Order: sequence, then structure tokens, then C-alpha cells
Amino acid sequence: MIGAPDVRAAAALLAGVAERTPVQRSRALSELVGTDVWLKCENLQRAGSFKIRGAYVRMSRLSPAEKARGVVAASAGNHAQGVALAARLLGLTSVVFMPVDAALPKIAATRGYGAHVELVGTSVDEALVHAREHAERTGAVLIHPFDHDDVDAGQGTVALEVLEQVPDVGTLVVPVGGGGLAAGMAAALDDRSDVRVVGVQAAGAASYPASLAAGHPVRAPELRTMADGIAVGTPGAVPFELLAHHDVPVRTVSEEDLSRALLLVAERAKLVVEPSGAAAVAALMADPTGLVRDGRPVVCVLSGGNIDPLVLLRVVRHGLASAGRYLHVHVRVEDAPGALAGLLRDVATMGGNVMHVAHTRTGGDLAFSEVAVDLQIETKGPEHCGDLLAGLRTAGYRVGDA
Repeated sequence: MIGAPDVRAAAALLAGVAERTPVQRSRALSELVGTDVWLKCENLQRAGSFKIRGAYVRMSRLSPAEKARGVVAASAGNHAQGVALAARLLGLTSVVFMPVDAALPKIAATRGYGAHVELVGTSVDEALVHAREHAERTGAVLIHPFDHDDVDAGQGTVALEVLEQVPDVGTLVVPVGGGGLAAGMAAALDDRSDVRVVGVQAAGAASYPASLAAGHPVRAPELRTMADGIAVGTPGAVPFELLAHHDVPVRTVSEEDLSRALLLVAERAKLVVEPSGAAAVAALMADPTGLVRDGRPVVCVLSGGNIDPLVLLRVVRHGLASAGRYLHVHVRVEDAPGALAGLLRDVATMGGNVMHVAHTRTGGDLAFSEVAVDLQIETKGPEHCGDLLAGLRTAGYRVGDA
């Protein structure tokens, strides 16, 4: 089992390779929890996430014969880019298997670093099966995204930087997929009992809570989350042992929590992160109970910033709705000239900004003399949403579920 000396050795290997990413204090989150909250910006790391740390450490320690055979990996995107970049830096050939629905920018970036990309399966677990078969067939070395001591030691170097940047840190909140980042950070802190690590998974892809309760890795019942970077079906044996040994708790967050967190980080911290990268912030926003120790600072790791712009658009809209700043309302109006214009004028008078209008003239639940109008309205918050709905009803509109 790796410990702090192994992580320090990994840090020496990464000197001049991985960026020492900045930490940024979040005033909004600090006010929310009543103590300083800092964001560790691994979204600004080379290749857009912490993954270059573990990939490079693992690959730099291969023997000359292993390096000559090249490497293979499986990933939804971040590990793919980390492996591809590390391979380029070390002069190795690389093949990466990615799910068929992996984000196009991640696929393009992985190829841009020089890797040969194969799109297979619908999950990282399925892609990993193909990667193992490729390794057995060709002799290429499998670079696992989280289930290896060297990989986890490399990821753990994030904690060493945090200790220097926020010396009085009390809690590190860390996104968890396979568990390599949280495990490596826990190992880095094995001689710092005053600092603890708390993991966070998406509720729709949560394998660790059940696994830790059972005492062994248990497959998640589903993988349904926007946070593809942490959508891993089964914990790795190596990180599971570390997290269990260090008694690291793992919380879960909803899709709404992730959306709100991503929106807050973008608006207030001016940082672009992917949904999985916002998981730590989501946990803090959803329930800060137990995350603050003796008033000491909390550090949330923003694990990655590789997000498809189309996904970002959908997530931001979802986040606006979750934050009560986006209202979808279904209204029935008389089928008469000017009725739609009057509705839009009334919404504008009440301060609503109409983003989209759908006008339906026929339907099984519509009377002959009425039409249905679906409005998507930008609002000023939850209270304004309530005022808009009440105002429409007061004006005589028949408002129902959208």
C-alpha cells in the first residue's frame, strides 16, 4: 500500500512535467459554509485534468522493453488525454479505447496528442475490456486509469501542492470515479491525521458507498449521469483498499447538484469545469455538514475542465432551472388574434425574458377555441418564478404543468 513517501517520489518525477495548478478562494462558497473555501484548479492542468500526473508516473517507470511495446488505455476522455500526452513526452506509441459517445472535443484532443483512438462500447468498463484484449494481443502495456500504485501515487501529488498552498487546510473534497485521485491524496496525507479526504460520486453512478459498506468492490447498479468523468462501474482494487484503510467517506450528489455547482463555478469563480470536475463543489453546496473541521479551510478539487460546448450549454440550462432562474410554463389561451402577443406582453411586463415559444393549435386535451403555449422564461430567481406564475393566474390565464 502506497504512502506519503511514494507520493513524494512521484512528485519528483513530475517536476517540469505537471503544472503546479493554482488555488482560488471562493467568496460565495466561503460565505455559504462559514469558513474559507478554496478551489484547487486541476481544470487548468496540462491536458485539462489531473490525469497527466498518474499517467506520466506510471509510464516513466516502464522498462525499456515495455516502452518499446507501446501503451494502451481506456477512458471517456481525461485519462485518454493524460496517457496520450505522457506518451508523446516519453516518445512512446499509444492506443486509446474510448466509448462511442465520448465527447468529441476529448476525442479530438486525444488524437491531437498523437494517440490512435478506437471508439468501442458505451462505457469506460466496456472500453477497458477492449484495451485489455489489445494488450494481450500486441504486448502493449495497459495503463489503467486508477487501479495501479504508480498511477495513484501520481494523482496524490495534488494533495502535496494543497498542503503548501493552504497549510491550515482541514478537509479536501475530491470527485471519485474509480477512486485513484482520492486514494492517492489520502495516501499523501497518511502522516497528517489532522487533514481528511472526503470523496464525492454522482448518485447515478455511485459504486463506492455500497462497496465501502460491503467491505469489497461492488458494481454500481447504473451509470446514468452527466458526469462522464466519474461514471465508473466498479471501484479499482488498489484505490478501494486505500480509501477503506484511510476511512475515507464517499458522498453522493444529484444531477441538479452538479448543474448548480457547475453554474456557480462558471459565474462566480470564472472557471470552466466539466460536470465531474464540479462534484466536490456540488457536495459542499448540497450539504456542508461535516465538511468543516474546527473552522479550518475546505479545499474542493476541480478535477477537470474538458467539457463539450454542447454539453456545457445543456448543463447550464439545467443549472439555471435548478437554481430557479429558468421557468418552463404551459399556458392555454383563446384561439384569437393577438392572444399570443398579449401573453408575451404580460410576461415581459412582469420582468420575464422569454427564451423560447412553442405554439400548439391541436391536441386531445385542447378545446376547439383554445391553443396551448409552452414558454421557456429566464427569471431572476425562485421568488420571481412564483411571482410570474401568480401574476399569470391573476391575469386570467389557465396555467398548467409544462
